[in-house]
Amino acid sequence: MLRPSPVLARLHRGQPVCGLLNSVPSPLLCEMIAAAGYHFVILDLEHLLRSGEELMHCLRACEAAGIAAWLRVPEVDAKLIGRALDAGVEAIVLPRVESAAQVEQALAAACFPPLGRRGISGGRCTGFGALGLADYINLANVEPRLVPMIESTAGIAALPEILALPGIAMVLEGALDLALDLGLGADPLHPQVWEALQQVAAACSAAGVPFCANPRTPEQLRHWRERGVRAFLAGEDRGLLLNALKARRRDFAVEG
Repeated sequence: MLRPSPVLARLHRGQPVCGLLNSVPSPLLCEMIAAAGYHFVILDLEHLLRSGEELMHCLRACEAAGIAAWLRVPEVDAKLIGRALDAGVEAIVLPRVESAAQVEQALAAACFPPLGRRGISGGRCTGFGALGLADYINLANVEPRLVPMIESTAGIAALPEILALPGIAMVLEGALDLALDLGLGADPLHPQVWEALQQVAAACSAAGVPFCANPRTPEQLRHWRERGVRAFLAGEDRGLLLNALKARRRDFAVEG
């Protein structure tokens, strides 16, 4: 059943939040991420082929474990956004946003009239009637549910116009794709990328919209904390798991 976002509530109270990108499809792993203390998990559809059934199992696992489930969609697809929100996804992550028009299309898909064009449905999103439709519509329309990702120079240029729109829960940076867009190769730590991320953070701060950093070094994490950033993405589970497995294997390495 739809509820006010505990992630946004923490941010409004001045508390930090930390999430993880889920690139290894598994309900059990979603439960483990919750047990590790993360506040939200982004189920990825942009780079993964996932079935609706598997996503529903992951969503139920997140709900049972008490972690917010967000969904990164591959593109602005009105029907997919509507179905995801009907299923109980808390927020929609929009990759490679480069114009306010893209966000406006997503807002129309996420909001009910008169704010949008989303069609109404009962079911699990209302607790099968526990939450009245009028209350459900009001809550869905009042609280922000969209998380644009800024991953290109075009996205940075359009950011002030994007931030002026209602319904933006936070903005997430995408340093790796930004590096590629700048012609710097796969170098998210390049000084030009770092400078661009400062622009994104400054624009978000000026608009009063939370900026979600994805720090790749301890120095970056310290910098963002000193700037007052409270929302963080701690990378993706795939890389963290691989590094942990490698480190453990090295414990048993035998020379020769």
